[in-house]
Amino acid sequence: MIGPRHPTASSPRHALDSLHALDYYTFDEPGGAYLGGVVGDSQEPISFSLGRQVGIVTGGANGIGRTLCEGLAAAGATIVVADLPTQQEQAQEVARGIVKRGGSASPAELDVTKLASIEQLVTQTVAGHGRLDFMVNNAGINVRKPVLDYVEEEWDRIAAVNLKGVFFCCQIAGRQMVRQGGGRIVNIASQLAQVAMAERSIYAITKAGVAQLTRAFALELGPRGVAVNAVGPTFVSTPLTTSMFTDPGFVQENLPKIPLGRFGTPRDVLGAVQFLLSPAASLISGHTLLVDGGYTSH
Repeated sequence: MIGPRHPTASSPRHALDSLHALDYYTFDEPGGAYLGGVVGDSQEPISFSLGRQVGIVTGGANGIGRTLCEGLAAAGATIVVADLPTQQEQAQEVARGIVKRGGSASPAELDVTKLASIEQLVTQTVAGHGRLDFMVNNAGINVRKPVLDYVEEEWDRIAAVNLKGVFFCCQIAGRQMVRQGGGRIVNIASQLAQVAMAERSIYAITKAGVAQLTRAFALELGPRGVAVNAVGPTFVSTPLTTSMFTDPGFVQENLPKIPLGRFGTPRDVLGAVQFLLSPAASLISGHTLLVDGGYTSH
């Protein structure tokens, strides 16, 4: 047992009753309670900083991924901008921009459908920086079709990136985090993990899978110091989704379904991801944080 800093916390029961007064308390007796790292009456401000952390963002060269890389670097993290070999020019541009603004970043090749590629990326990151504090699994694809029109190849391709890729990124990054004593993983899911939408069935199915695998990894890795969460965005405007947002029919149908009255931006997603990676979210794991303006409240 690691003893109390507060001299009156002489038993597990007393410690629980006096939790507000504790700075740190750990019990390792059978049936005891773990309160390690509890901050009680501390006057220290809650921190959203990612200073001195090293993290990978998959699909980091464009869209939401680019904003995540830039924003997390601005919060103090060293970022590995990971994307496909065909996206390396854009990944290099993102990394150069971060460095120019005084941050730390480097591009890296990654194909999330290939386990060897994921393993190589994690190995290279640890070799270059000494550790991997967080991983943001952002890479994803979609093919819009009615359910009766999808073909097997489309199922395989979407599932390989959105579900298989996220699972094995969590697994391989999680192994490293367990070895080093802890870390945080954030998966990008979707509001469509919660509700159905026409012509997006396979995408929605894979994102529901991401929400569930987030809980599974959180359950098994939590006792080993690794927190795993997800973010479920609403429709987000990026250069890759321009056609969707310039379709009057799409806007007329979906904007009224968002109680807060607007679609999402990449910065909305950034805020949620940064929060979940920060010390402010130290007791959150297994959760999908919906950034949907209330869309799923219907």
